[in-house]
Amino acid sequence: MAPPAIQPVIMAGGAGTRLWPLSREQFPKQLLHLVAEDTLLEATAHRFDGLSVLAGRPAGIEAPQIVVCGEEHRFMIADMMKRAGKPAQLLTEPCGRNTAPALTVAALHVVAAAADGADAVLVVTPADHCVADLAAFRLALATAVRHADAGALVTLGVTPVSPETGYGYIRAGGEACDGAYVLEKFVEKPHLELARHYVESGGYWWNSGIFVVRAAVWLRAVSQLQPDMYVQCRAAYEAGEASSEAFHLNRDAFGACQSDSIDYAVMEQLDSLPDIPARVVPLDAGWSDVGSWAAIWDIATKDAMGNAARGRVVFDGASSCLAHSEGRLIACVGVHDVVVVETADAVLVVDKAHVQDVKNVVQRLRAEHGSEVVNHRKVHRPWGCYDAIDHGDRFQVKRIIVEPGASLSLQMHYHRAEHWVVVRGTARVTCGETISILSENQSTYIPIGTLHRLENPGKTPLEIIEVQSGAYLGEDDIVRFEDNYGRK
Repeated sequence: MAPPAIQPVIMAGGAGTRLWPLSREQFPKQLLHLVAEDTLLEATAHRFDGLSVLAGRPAGIEAPQIVVCGEEHRFMIADMMKRAGKPAQLLTEPCGRNTAPALTVAALHVVAAAADGADAVLVVTPADHCVADLAAFRLALATAVRHADAGALVTLGVTPVSPETGYGYIRAGGEACDGAYVLEKFVEKPHLELARHYVESGGYWWNSGIFVVRAAVWLRAVSQLQPDMYVQCRAAYEAGEASSEAFHLNRDAFGACQSDSIDYAVMEQLDSLPDIPARVVPLDAGWSDVGSWAAIWDIATKDAMGNAARGRVVFDGASSCLAHSEGRLIACVGVHDVVVVETADAVLVVDKAHVQDVKNVVQRLRAEHGSEVVNHRKVHRPWGCYDAIDHGDRFQVKRIIVEPGASLSLQMHYHRAEHWVVVRGTARVTCGETISILSENQSTYIPIGTLHRLENPGKTPLEIIEVQSGAYLGEDDIVRFEDNYGRK
């Protein structure tokens, strides 16, 4: 009998608040170019290459990857997976409910799509981690797949290189058998002295958040250990709807599901299910969860003084610093152990010893309804993007880019008028009953309350400058009548 297929599952939810101001709610860290030319998501998608052969499967039968993500990120994630050359099935969550429900709906999707009740081994990994040694990573996954084939629920434990207090730990017991140990216990993030004890004892690994398990085994475990979660996830999936780009979970059912991690919901209670063994496979592959700016500094290329830079940066008499510029020049003079991150609308300066406290700033901004928590100044949309380059009392200026063949919704505004100037490409403009074609240096005016639409009929990006004027300029002053992307 042929072994079950390997099904990669990428968890692409989460906001990464400790990497603010680069990571935002609408543009989280998995979508960022933090350490390489690929985004973290794209790098994750390539990480499964060759795994099937290593795990004893025929070449060329890799299943399309499943990506579980937030509804608001689906267009960007779909574009990135296409750019990476990795066909993907997107399962969109209407709200965040942590990793246990995310894995449950992925397993339900695999079982529902399988012919004749065929099972699959789910290889589950977060979208926002880094791995330096891909060969070692794939060998560890292949070992985990062998144990999952036999019915075990397997996690990868990272060989610790320092007493890290920002990670959870896994305690293993017994002698290694075919490359895996018995998983005894998950332990919370420790204080420094306890972390030192864990590292010195040799029996603990960092918790990677990577799991390998057969779909049927996971569903059996979660249905017995978390029956309410299983029922709500099943209801959310069965009442979900498929569109051209994703499968959308039902909002009401998924919203009623409890929020819990794989560790808490299942792994810590597996000893009550003796028919499902828990195993841990050691991973020594230069893994990082990229969970803070200090973690970025750890894995970045550094100069002779230990400084790491991305973008326009100058160091003079500085050491052990990280500077990340999204546009403007950063000059670090005579400073040590400092992180500086520049974006169009925010600048972060933090001592490396306090990078975990960046989340406190995010919480304060969220309480104050600061827009810098949610979006960058440049906002991505399914049709392209816009950059809010200036604003004042009763006016706002945006630079809008519409991708070839894309169009904004047919819409109107109650409180603002708009002036459009084409600076590159060709625009098809609907304004009331009139449809016109505009080329470079031509402009048009959209009065308040007028039905309108902007389209790019050309083969190159369309770029316009939009000047909004009126009493209210919020993004919620949009009434959509037709939309190619299913937005309300």
